[in-house]
Amino acid sequence: MAHELKISIHAVPGAKRTQAAGAHAQALRVRLAAPPVDGKANAALIDWASEAFGVSKSRVQLLRGETSRQKLLGIVFETEAELAASQSLLSGWMKA
Repeated sequence: MAHELKISIHAVPGAKRTQAAGAHAQALRVRLAAPPVDGKANAALIDWASEAFGVSKSRVQLLRGETSRQKLLGIVFETEAELAASQSLLSGWMKA
């Protein structure tokens, strides 16, 4: 059975490097080292999430906000333990 984590993202394209950068209201701010043209920032966000949460890119989906800074990502995990570890990671970023 798959477990999905949905994350509200505030994207900041055009940054020097791609990284989580704390909270922005109720969303995770993610700086993206890609311009907001031709889907490059969205691709960078999916690449970052895949690497950060240790899942393949096919398990990361942009659910909402393709042309907005406010986005909703869905990430599918195989186990409850992977989901819990990712929620803990996300919680740490939100406090930073």
